[in-house]
Amino acid sequence: MGRVIAIANQKGGVGKTTTCVNLAASMAATRRKVLVIDLDPQGNATMASGVDKYEVPRTAYELLVDEVPFAQVVVSETSGGYDLIAANSDVTAAEIRLMEVFARESRLRTALAGVREQYDYIFIDCPPSLNLLTVNAMSAADSVLVPMQCEYFALEGLTALVDTISKLAAVVNPALCIEGILRTMYDHRNRLANEVSDQLKQHFGDKVYRTIIPRNVRLAEAPSFGAPAMYYDKSSLGAKAYLALAGEILRREEQLATPA
Repeated sequence: MGRVIAIANQKGGVGKTTTCVNLAASMAATRRKVLVIDLDPQGNATMASGVDKYEVPRTAYELLVDEVPFAQVVVSETSGGYDLIAANSDVTAAEIRLMEVFARESRLRTALAGVREQYDYIFIDCPPSLNLLTVNAMSAADSVLVPMQCEYFALEGLTALVDTISKLAAVVNPALCIEGILRTMYDHRNRLANEVSDQLKQHFGDKVYRTIIPRNVRLAEAPSFGAPAMYYDKSSLGAKAYLALAGEILRREEQLATPA
């Protein structure tokens, strides 16, 4: 059965979507079967996957609200080599419609119940807020990957997110845990970034990935070309960093699976 990882942070602009599409493409490049679920109404993960959010016939809205079968919603042709559940502005209405239905917080988990075994990894790009869409993502997920910039306010936001994850684990998904904390847009010349990085390692230990995603112009440019960085410029530092992150995640899994 595939692992479901929600990529979330209640603070915007920390690299959630960049991490989602580039990590998914990197995993797909290792011959893993990967699915990306775009739950952000902005549809950035959809566009960065080479799919026009304005033309896609069905989105996460139909999957969650209308309970359209998964096979009729999934897009199998993306620039990153993974499958996609797309999003656009229609998904904004999903939160309102879900308020009216039974078991509204577990609609995504129910939709994925019969298809998890088809994938090695399922990555969910969450909105930059704690709303019903994010709750659905965390209800369906095995763990949460947290991208964050090494700055003071991001550290405060991380504290709030960890508290949120603990509360959701107590109410909707007892198995939910932190997959890892990823330092993004990192500039080693910045003293504050280094100080915050040291605090993260001190408080979260092995949960902080050794891989660091640098501030990289190619990562910023790639979405405008509708492709993950490794297909836009595979030699860029950003593309190499996400390949390294994929390798680190796979090694961690192997170590956990190996008997002591």
